[in-house]
Amino acid sequence: MDRVLKYTISKEYDGYTIDKYLKKQGYSSANITAIKKMKNNVVIGNEWVHMNYKLTAGEELIVNISEEESSEKIPAIKMDLDIVYEDEDIVVVNKPAGLPIHPSLNHYEDSLANGLAYYYEAQNKPFIFRCANRLDKNTSGLTVIAKHLVSGNILSTMVKNRQFHREYYAIVRGHIEPPTGTIDAPIGRVDDSIITRCVDFENGERAVTHYQVIEEKNGHSLVSIHLETGRTHQIRVHFKHIGHPLIGDHLYNPDMEYMSRQALHSHKISFAHPITGEAMSFTAELPDEMKSVFKD
Repeated sequence: MDRVLKYTISKEYDGYTIDKYLKKQGYSSANITAIKKMKNNVVIGNEWVHMNYKLTAGEELIVNISEEESSEKIPAIKMDLDIVYEDEDIVVVNKPAGLPIHPSLNHYEDSLANGLAYYYEAQNKPFIFRCANRLDKNTSGLTVIAKHLVSGNILSTMVKNRQFHREYYAIVRGHIEPPTGTIDAPIGRVDDSIITRCVDFENGERAVTHYQVIEEKNGHSLVSIHLETGRTHQIRVHFKHIGHPLIGDHLYNPDMEYMSRQALHSHKISFAHPITGEAMSFTAELPDEMKSVFKD
């Protein structure tokens, strides 16, 4: 995947070496090492220069990113993708429930990564899969994938620093009281399980979930959720803990009367664009199977 990034040097960075300047723009040391190996990687005034070149205010720095390899072990498989947004740096996809994010032992050719590999292969573009906010197989909704190493690193840093904001919708059993609140309960593994989690006040890691009830009908509540932390299965474990488990959750509440998968949807994501800094926000409405729970 090729990308040309241009920077006009402000007075603040006068005298900075290029590598130091790029770190200030969010490049990691690994990004810079990889870019050093690329042809015509950094250019000033139509001439290639070294990374230790000292910048002058007003100069234009051009960074040429060229990734020629594609992700290994991700076969390109044609599938329908609901692409909500795409530019040279990111692609935002509304993922259906039942589609894994990346290949695994039992899903080697039916993941979102497979579909994106085909999508870019059809355009004769190499593609390395870098997902910023991974969703469980049976969770639907919005996810962001970076299209090159720099946007990938910056998005990853934003997620780590809680600068990537996510709103989930969930359908849970019963009437929640109070209708707005915070669940602050540590989460850990169940015994030696690789997958299952539980609230564990002795050995768990701190987990904080903020929620607000949007609608209540037919013995269920539709809840808007913001995560302060990002523990494995945090939403599912926390709502089970307070006595209002997600419906359709085969792992924590195998109640399949209304749904055959956990009623969890990545409804909204908001973040600063990793390259331009522009405020970005996307929403995906509830899928029909979740809407049907609240029909008369």
